[in-house]
Amino acid sequence: MTTNAASRQASQGLGGVPLRVRGLCKRYVKGADTIEVLRGVDVELKAGESVALLGPSGSGKSTFMHLVGLLDRPSEGTIELGGVDVTTLSEAERNRVRNRRVGFVFQSHNLLPEQDALGNVMVPVRLAGAPTSVAEARATALLSAVGLAHRLRHRPGELSGGEQQRVAIARALVMGPGLVLADEPTGNLDPSTAAGVFRVLMDLNQQLGSTLLVVTHSHEIAATFPRRLLVQSGRFVEG
Repeated sequence: MTTNAASRQASQGLGGVPLRVRGLCKRYVKGADTIEVLRGVDVELKAGESVALLGPSGSGKSTFMHLVGLLDRPSEGTIELGGVDVTTLSEAERNRVRNRRVGFVFQSHNLLPEQDALGNVMVPVRLAGAPTSVAEARATALLSAVGLAHRLRHRPGELSGGEQQRVAIARALVMGPGLVLADEPTGNLDPSTAAGVFRVLMDLNQQLGSTLLVVTHSHEIAATFPRRLLVQSGRFVEG
């Protein structure tokens, strides 16, 4: 398959197996030292699955998320989204696939401070080339779904931590991605707020039918997932 054909296939959908990873390795070189974070990870996520990823700090959880979310490239191995090996795509093609097919929820929400809630959620839709009217309609619908219909014109600095993370969830899901990656999405919130935000993420993701992979340190949260993966010595084991 040519790179252009792979790009076209990737842009048409993720298929029945949104994510398949084979032999994934990531190494960092610092001076004379080589640090191997991931060592031949093999994993497959099916359409609509909700999976928790656990492991101690520094075990490679966030590194894995950055690799499968096309924010970084592996040292070795393949990453397939909908049957397409995205490691072969150009940077421009990877950016296009990431914007349209992968949703991110980060621990620190990463909202644009100069934009209001509506503007932040509109960003992925506008990057995809949709008219402003379409972007605004989609963003309004998602913000309403996360309970922020009354906060559309508030900037991040005018929102609570939980509200900011709800905006981040709406932004992650506004393109209807096949794969949603959430890296400690409630790690900066108090337990009560975190529980509410987590329920919003789970409920809305289930409605959309996306595959969800959540990095968490909480065994209590992980226990609510039907499938759990543990990072051990740079590899994944079912937990």
